[in-house]
Order: sequence, then C-alpha cells, then structure tokens
Amino acid sequence: MKHLKVMLALAIAVHVWECSDAKLSEKGEAGPRRRRCFDGSLPKRLKKRERRVSLDGGGSPEVCHALYPRVSCCPTRKAAYQILQRRDTRIFSTNNTECGRLLEEIKCARCSPHSQVLFHPPTTEDASHHESGLPRLCHDYCREFYYTCRGHVPELFQADVDEFCQYYGRRDSGLCFPDFHRKQTRGPATNYLDLEDENMENINRKHKHNCYCVREVLAGLRQPVGAVHCGDGSQRLFLLEKEGYVRILTPGMELLREPFLDIHKLVHSGLKGVDERGLLSLAFHPNYKKNGKLYVSYTTNQERWAVGPHDHILRVVEYTVSRKNPNQVDMRSTRVLIEVAELHRKHLGGQLLFGPDGLLHIVLGDGMITLDDMEEMDGLSDFTGAVLRVDVDTDCCSAPYSIPRGNPYFNSTNQPPEIFAHGLHNPGRCAVDTRPADTNGSLLILCTDSSGRNSSTGRILQIMNGKDYEHEPPILNLKSSGSAPPVGGFIYRGCQSRRLYGSYVYGDRNGNLRILQKLPGGRAWQEKTLCLGSSSACGTSLSGHVLGFGEDELGEVYILATSKSMTQSNTGKLYKLVDPKRPLFPKECQRPVETPELLGMACARQCRNGVCTPTGRCCCSPGWEGPLCRAALLHLKLSHDLHHSSRPAAVPDAFPVYLWRHAHGVRRSHL
Repeated sequence: MKHLKVMLALAIAVHVWECSDAKLSEKGEAGPRRRRCFDGSLPKRLKKRERRVSLDGGGSPEVCHALYPRVSCCPTRKAAYQILQRRDTRIFSTNNTECGRLLEEIKCARCSPHSQVLFHPPTTEDASHHESGLPRLCHDYCREFYYTCRGHVPELFQADVDEFCQYYGRRDSGLCFPDFHRKQTRGPATNYLDLEDENMENINRKHKHNCYCVREVLAGLRQPVGAVHCGDGSQRLFLLEKEGYVRILTPGMELLREPFLDIHKLVHSGLKGVDERGLLSLAFHPNYKKNGKLYVSYTTNQERWAVGPHDHILRVVEYTVSRKNPNQVDMRSTRVLIEVAELHRKHLGGQLLFGPDGLLHIVLGDGMITLDDMEEMDGLSDFTGAVLRVDVDTDCCSAPYSIPRGNPYFNSTNQPPEIFAHGLHNPGRCAVDTRPADTNGSLLILCTDSSGRNSSTGRILQIMNGKDYEHEPPILNLKSSGSAPPVGGFIYRGCQSRRLYGSYVYGDRNGNLRILQKLPGGRAWQEKTLCLGSSSACGTSLSGHVLGFGEDELGEVYILATSKSMTQSNTGKLYKLVDPKRPLFPKECQRPVETPELLGMACARQCRNGVCTPTGRCCCSPGWEGPLCRAALLHLKLSHDLHHSSRPAAVPDAFPVYLWRHAHGVRRSHL
C-alpha cells in the first residue's frame, strides 16, 4: 500500500509538470527547460544510431540532425527531410552557396526542441512572423542573413536591414534562432553567435568600389508613378500620384499643400498594383515658360463611354497653367487630343515625352488585345502597341495637333498618319536623350518592353522611325527576373555622378537596378548591374516595389517606390540616386534657382473667353467670336447642334479633337 501511494504521488507530479510545461509564461516565453515542438508536442531524445551523423552534414536531413543531435522535434532523418521539402521553394531556394547554407539552417528550425517559441510569437503583433515561415532570428544572425541573401532572395527583402531585423528579429533578450551551438560564439546579442565586425567590413568593402547610394528625399506619397520638371529654371519637381494628383516639390524640399493638378474625379484608377489604370504621364511643352502648356494622360470611364465592349478609355489632354498662380493649372483650359478605347487593364502604356525636335511622342501598349477583340471593336485598335508622333504647335482651333511630314505613314490611306513606330507590347516607360545621338541629329529613344503579349521576359528597344518591333530585334534582351516587370528610367545627363553620365538607368519592380551603356566606336550596348550600397554605408537603402523613375532639371535621376500596392496607401517614397564618391551637391553642378513667373504670352492675358494654342492664337469658347473672343454671338443654335451632332457631346464645341476612337465607330476626322 505504501508503494502504491508513492507511485500515485509520482504520477500526479509528472502530470502537473507536463501541464505546466505546456503553458507559456505570462510574457509568452517558455522556461529554459520547457521544450515544445511546433505543434505543442514534446521533443524526442534521438537514438544513438540517429545521432551518428557528421557534424559537417553531408545532406539536408543530416544538417538538421547535426544542429540538434540529442533532443529534436524530428526524431528521424526521414522526418527532417520531410520538413525541408515542405518549405516554400520560392523563398527557400538560391544558387548562392553562402546564402544556401543559411537557408538550410533556417529550414531546420522546425526540428528545434524550442520550435514552438521560435515560431509562435508571444503577442498578436508578431503574428506575421509565422506567416513568412521564418523563425524569430537573433539580431546579428538576422543581419548576416540579410546581407548574404539580399541579392538572391529578393522576395524577403523589401526593406533595409534595420527594418527587416526589427520585423523578423528578436526584440528582447528571449530565445531566438539559432538556438544551437555554432563556432565564433561572441557577445550577448545572440544566443550563441555574434556577427563579427570584420564580416560587415568585408561586405561593405566588396561593393564599395562600384556601388551607388539612394538618398530618401520624401515619404508619405500615394502610389507615385513619375517625377518630371518643367524646364523653366525654377527647379521644381512635379510628382505624379496614380490616383490623379500632381504635386510640387520645391528646391527647398518643401511639398506644397495645394496640388498643381487635381483630376482625381476624372481619373479611374485601379486599387491593386497589377491594375495599371490611373494617372499615367505628364509632359511639359518645351516652351512651357512662355506658353504654360502641359500634357497629361490618364484612364477614365465616364458615362458617355458606358456603352460598348471596352473597359475604359485612355485620354491625352492639354492643359494651361493658371494666369494668376504658377503653381496651379487652369482647369478651364482643357483640350482633348486623343482618346483610345481599352478592353483590359494591363499593357496600357500612356507615356508622353517631347524630343528636342519639339514633337510630342505618345507611347501606347498593346492593351493585351487579341484578334478577336479587334473584330469585336470593329478594328478600332490600330493605335495599340504604337508610338505616335504629333505636332502640337498649331494655330488651328479645330484640331489640337497636326501630323509631322516626317512620319512614316504621312500619306498613307491604310495606316494612321500619327504612327511613328509600332509592334510594342507593354512599354514600361521610355526615355528620350536630350542630346542628339549622332551628327545627323537623330534622336535616341529607349524603351523597356515585354518580349510578347503574355511573356514575362523583357527587352530594350531603340525607337526609330517606321520600325515594326514585332520583327525588329531589340538592342538587348533582358534576363528573366521572375514575375517582376521591367521599369524604364532615364538617360542620365546629370552632373553629380561622372560615372553614370550617358547611361540609361532602369530596373524592375523588385528593385533590381541596371544601367545600359553604348560602347565607344560602335553600335554595341553593354548592360551592367547598378549596385546599391547598404544602409550602413549610405545611410538609407531602397525599400519596397519600384513604380517608376524621375528626372529633375539638373538631369539627376530619382526612384519612386512603395511598400504597399494599394492606391490609397501613403507608403510611397522618393529616392535620389547619388554617387558616394562625389559630393552630394558639387559646386560645378549648382545652378541659380529662378522664381516661377506668370505667363508672359499676350494671348494668356487677353484671351478671356477662350483658350490659347501653344503658338499664341486665341480659340473662342462657344458663344464668342473675334480675334480675342470678346464679341458675343447674337444667334446661337448651340444646344440644337450639340444634340444633333454626330460628335460626342462631352467635348467643348470650340475644340473638336482630331481623332475620336470609341465603340460606336466614330473614326478620324481628316482636315
């Protein structure tokens, strides 16, 4: 009976110990001897035959057993192998040896006798650690992992090292990974490992010679898609937000509260990053300082376009800056240039750019339109996948542009005369060089594009007059970067970096930047990786998805990025690309800042009842006539004409567009 009481007491004690062992402390932390597996079960003590493994680890299962040779949540090598095979191959795969070694170790964290603590956060704020498949990493191990794998597993690293390790690392002195003994055990920053300062110096020294830096200029933007200047000497930077706003950043780095242009009620933008609809592009007239003209492209779906097979329309509009405020657009000065019906929400293009010849180039994607779509739209997709070239310097009030005689289809009856080149699919921004490419004055226009309608590979095209890029070879085929589409940039003509001068700077959505340089004495092009230094070397680093590039009046290049793909999120940032080998603002690069002036054109001051053309002619609004539109018409049949006109009624009568494209078959109106 006495023995029975002893056995009963031991059983109760064991039960109490196991119950308390399964519970976490008030801080959510397990005691030093309370080991639990990921599913809450107790770890197993390995048998001797399972423990006979080389400490170097000849294969993946052996690696896990070498790390946890006595007590493990993977009691057999087969179990460890299954753990490794279940991990996300997109994240836990690389061709880099050093990065692969660290990933093998991190995979084995599920075999740790402390895996419940490593993967289950103590608070709900850290619940996202479990979703990523990563255990809570010790601080210095986290930094080693970041710097070693940053260029090989980009899906994990959309922030700088401090943000990454604050998010995935251990925030207090509790248990973290690696919880096994490793060599080079130093310091209290980790359980068993402290990353040596020499390793950090080696990493920085490795990239110090060729790396550039990014300097964070502005944060809190909403899906910034572009940054351009107006060329009037004011050195203002105009920032485009996808939702339909254009904001001004002054040379003093002040973001003006009132937007330069607010058309968010007209713009129909997609909520997700894969939806390209929204404010697409902005280009200032080369003579903007005198005539105040700017051109905007965006997507919209107003009611008059509700009938038909299309999803939305892509519109190109001319605006004029306000006569009274150089930091705001006069919304009454609207003139529609072109409207294109679109069926899908990808491959839109829409970029606008002026060349040194003063002609406006409009870059359009293929809209993912098929032959069946073309038949459904009655053949109204002849502009898709094309680069248009028009002359906006016209005195004609009935048409907002004319056709340059140098266009390849100027006299054609089968092709639209606006087309300059065609065969593009998904142009990811184009750049025109401000300096002639050769002694003949030929322009250099470079565009990033996808290789096909449904292709994930990219290419770089040199846009030339009359070329068909369905068959024309590109100057460079881009290496596949997974699902990240290419993002075109600018040809660097700044002064801060001498190494970048003349290089085409571009990248992809994941933040992998590259440069393209033309080799001297030939037509060959050379592609190079543009290395960005770490935050410890540069003070900041590029984080998030790249949405676009920008250029200021001095020729310096900017990068626009965001950490979230939603349009309404204020996570957009503006970075400036700088050369760490040169001063940030070299004296020879500084230019005097001019105060923005009011419009000096006489038409802008005198044409009160109409809109001025870029050349200075006053075009009257409905109901007015005369040289300066100061005489009112006595007999108007405007309302009757508008209701019975074959043109869409939403367009001002004084400014009928040269080209109309919509689902009802209204086509080009030749002069």
